[in-house]
Amino acid sequence: MDTSKSNLFYACEMVLEEEGIYGDVSCDEWAFSLLPLDVDLLSMELPEFFRDYFLEGDQRWINTVAQALHLLSTLYGPFLNCYGIGRCAKMSYDLWRKLEEEEDSETKGRRPEIGHIFLLDRDMDFVTALCSQVVYEGLVDDTFRIKCGSVDFGPEVTSSDKSLKVLLNAEDKVFNEIRNEHFSNVFGFLSQKARNLQAQYDRRRGMDIKQMKNFVSQELKGLKQEHRLLSLHIGACESIMKKKTKQDFQELIKTEHALLEGFNIRESTNYIEEHIDRQVSPIESLRLMCLLSITENGLIPKDYRSLKTQYLQSYGPEHLLTFSNLRRAGLLTEQAPGDTLTAVENKMSKLVTDKAAGKITDAFSSLAKRSNFRAISKKLNLIPRVDGEYDLKVPRDMAYVFSGAYVPLSCRIIEQVLERRSWQGLDEVIRLLNCSEFAFTDMTKEDKASSESLRLILVVFLGGCTFSEISALRFLGRERGYRFIFLTTAITNSARLMEAMSEVKA
Repeated sequence: MDTSKSNLFYACEMVLEEEGIYGDVSCDEWAFSLLPLDVDLLSMELPEFFRDYFLEGDQRWINTVAQALHLLSTLYGPFLNCYGIGRCAKMSYDLWRKLEEEEDSETKGRRPEIGHIFLLDRDMDFVTALCSQVVYEGLVDDTFRIKCGSVDFGPEVTSSDKSLKVLLNAEDKVFNEIRNEHFSNVFGFLSQKARNLQAQYDRRRGMDIKQMKNFVSQELKGLKQEHRLLSLHIGACESIMKKKTKQDFQELIKTEHALLEGFNIRESTNYIEEHIDRQVSPIESLRLMCLLSITENGLIPKDYRSLKTQYLQSYGPEHLLTFSNLRRAGLLTEQAPGDTLTAVENKMSKLVTDKAAGKITDAFSSLAKRSNFRAISKKLNLIPRVDGEYDLKVPRDMAYVFSGAYVPLSCRIIEQVLERRSWQGLDEVIRLLNCSEFAFTDMTKEDKASSESLRLILVVFLGGCTFSEISALRFLGRERGYRFIFLTTAITNSARLMEAMSEVKA
């Protein structure tokens, strides 16, 4: 395939030809693969990537990912250490290496500026994406939907009859200081900011003419801008509080934490049933069912049937196809009768012999969807042991992004690989993730690298990443002296994940 021509739409040329003007116009393409949403965040803005690849198995975007990586390596020199996990990561990596080889001269001899690059498939960690977000930026996304780096704040936030489109990035000084904070700290910070702002305004009182002139020309504009942003974020916080209290957020979070820890599964299942019966929200109910399924390695047949029946009765039979999609993607599965871990392992060893005989059985496809979350969680210590209260004001680890209850799996893996400089010692985790043949490391000589570049890490999420993961890795960066840059196919959250799988359009 001629890559220079790959993105030019043949369909466009056809239309121009049909209209009889093909010879009169000159066609060019604009490579629009990377959109900088913030100082450390690049998005490809491909929300369809998740469904296309992880449900339909459609590989059309892999070339786009490879081209984006190629563009970055031509700008910043070769990547020194490359780590990947997942089938999509492996394909993107292989295609990108092919592009590099074809145009070898461009990066040869260049000083590398990026020390490490991680390629992660979304399906290796569905749990993190399914959890409710509690850092400020994640909550704003869950509540108002951040689209392409901006958010529409309605009249309930702006305290007027107008809606307002607001850009959310590091330029917004107020937002920049609260974006990664746990929501419980945000109000305190905003009220302190309001007091400081008032004190700066009050300085005008004792000023003479010259000082007043300086104040008006140099400070007033900035103070007014900050004041406007401050009142917007206070409005947003109040609106979030109202919505979350209405749906009894505390109870919801408690259920999620119980699912993550594997406690009170019966009670959690009852909570989900009640959620469905009260028709709280079809998307929310699906999300909780998926979280139950993945943390429990699939639902026992009785629970699967009963929850599915209740769901279809409550929200309508048109959701039937959605269940089939969730099953295919491994998000909502049913345990095979008598399927304990040992049975799974027996099946695995039988499979190996079957595979040798060239018979890949049906069991393999169902086995590949096993989540093994509980075992992975133990191995990587994803549920921190807390003595006393977890102080969310002074977080001790990445678990603060989920109120101290859970360290995002994707972020923990990055932390572990960086510590070891390879996948060494993580074989068991890789096996449990069903990714053994798709976890890879590619080390280049580090002698040309500056210590500065070794601290710079590019994390590529294939299938979307959440603001909680971004906040967690920013925290890890501050703690360990790394600087993370994120490249994602799109920003995601639990609702977007479920909508992508749903056959019923909202």
